[in-house]
Amino acid sequence: MTTSETPKRSIFFLSDRTGITAETLGSTLLTQFDEGSFRQSTLPFVNTPEKARSALEYIEHTGAASGLKPIIFSTTVSDEVREILREGSVVFLDLFDMFVPALEGALETKSTHREGRAHGIADEDIYESRIDAMNYALTHDDGVGENGYKNAQVILIAPSRCGKTPVCIYLAMQHGVYAANYPLTEEDLERRTLPPALKEHKAKLYGLWIDAERLHQIRSERRKGSQYAALPQVSYELRQAESLYKRHGLSYSETTNKSIEEIATMIMQDKDIRRRSF
Repeated sequence: MTTSETPKRSIFFLSDRTGITAETLGSTLLTQFDEGSFRQSTLPFVNTPEKARSALEYIEHTGAASGLKPIIFSTTVSDEVREILREGSVVFLDLFDMFVPALEGALETKSTHREGRAHGIADEDIYESRIDAMNYALTHDDGVGENGYKNAQVILIAPSRCGKTPVCIYLAMQHGVYAANYPLTEEDLERRTLPPALKEHKAKLYGLWIDAERLHQIRSERRKGSQYAALPQVSYELRQAESLYKRHGLSYSETTNKSIEEIATMIMQDKDIRRRSF
């Protein structure tokens, strides 16, 4: 490290399972600070005292190297593992330490302390429905499988490369939503009417719209210098798409600076689709 470089504080998302919950919680809290000053890592499956001691040794080493005490965001069920981590030269923030005692008091019962409940298969029927939703999203992607639209809970529409596919996959994977998507072609936009395959499913349609410069950039990464990626072409398609949404009274969102999670939440609220617990 040169003298001009500012050391970064090490952040660790640690769990006895995947680390997804710890990462989500910690990352959300860190958005309120200068994220450029952190170096973030995820340590999953720290579920024995031996693994905890090994992880702590590594974490403390990073702190010694930077001169800054590392911060651990933990979702570890084991009291023994938490005690080992808590005694290290670290800032230890654990979800179970903070919230479980209050919940036990309110519910007047002890928690089960079972590992993996957050991301395990608590209900096989619900888990299978999520897999079915994923299969549906993949087989009804990019205008394919129009005959199956009757089973869709939502059908996303937008010009090419506006982010329809990742949102559909997220809806399926996280919430078990049957989400299809249909790309609005230049021919569709010139007709100024809903494509025939979509007309009887108007209530399920939801439009996406992004900034022309951003769409130009995305398409250029795929086909640089092509008419498909040209800014005038992109601008035209987006104007026509927005006009189509308004003409037919369709819900739509400008999504340029929104995350997939935000977009999915807006869609579910608009279509009154309830979240499913897995």
